[in-house]
Amino acid sequence: MTELTLISTHQRPLKSLVEAALANELRLLQAGVQRTEHRLGEFETKYQLSTPEFIRRYEADEFEETLDFAEWIGEYRLLEKLREKIDILQGIQFAN
Repeated sequence: MTELTLISTHQRPLKSLVEAALANELRLLQAGVQRTEHRLGEFETKYQLSTPEFIRRYEADEFEETLDFAEWIGEYRLLEKLREKIDILQGIQFAN
C-alpha cells in the first residue's frame, strides 16, 4: 500500500478537488480504452484473427513485420497500460 499526503498553502479543502481530478482522469482513461478496443476490433476484422491469437502468433515469429502489425501490437500494449492505470485509480481511497 502506498500513502500520499498533500499539503496546500490555500485554505480550500483539497479532497473534493483531488477527487474531481481523479474522476476526470478515470473518464479520460476509459474513453481511451474504448477507442483502443475499437481499433483492435478493426484489426481483428481485417485479419480475421483475435488479438490474443495474433499476439501469440506474432511473438512466435509467425508473421513478417508490417506497419499494420506494429500498430496492432502498439494498440494492444496501450490497452494494457490504460487498464493498469484505471485499476490503480479505482483502488485509491481517501483516508479522511
